[in-house]
Amino acid sequence: MKLRAKARFARLWIMLLFTCLSMVTVSVVASAVQIGDEYDNDHRYLGGIVFYVDGTGKHGLVAAKSDIQNGMTWIDAELACENLVSNGYSDWFLPNKEQLRAMYNMCSAVGCFVDDGYWSSTEYSATTFAWFQGFGNGYQGVGYENVEWRVRPVWVF
Repeated sequence: MKLRAKARFARLWIMLLFTCLSMVTVSVVASAVQIGDEYDNDHRYLGGIVFYVDGTGKHGLVAAKSDIQNGMTWIDAELACENLVSNGYSDWFLPNKEQLRAMYNMCSAVGCFVDDGYWSSTEYSATTFAWFQGFGNGYQGVGYENVEWRVRPVWVF
């Protein structure tokens, strides 16, 4: 009789433990920032649109809501992003080719991209070429740094 009562008591505690753990997990997941969000969990404007979120849901990348201008050379793109102050944020930068690819993959959430090439910060060679991302066909390649392509800055939260 005592053994049966202990087993029931143990099962009850295990069920209670799993119930509590699942409630905590749901609470953490529900409060995470998601792709496409413009505000964080404290209702602070993120300055753009989230296009990447890490596993914690607390850190990721935000794309500006629009391009800086129609087109610029690679070095001008780097400088424009470094000097940009927009929506209260001054730590914008030109995304590297992997970040730009992630932005392309999430363009339905980020929106407002032109069917054109966008500069990345990744250089192909020390002085001549840099990587770009085509937003019309998804092609990622290298181009002369003096060619004018579009620029979409990002920042980390």
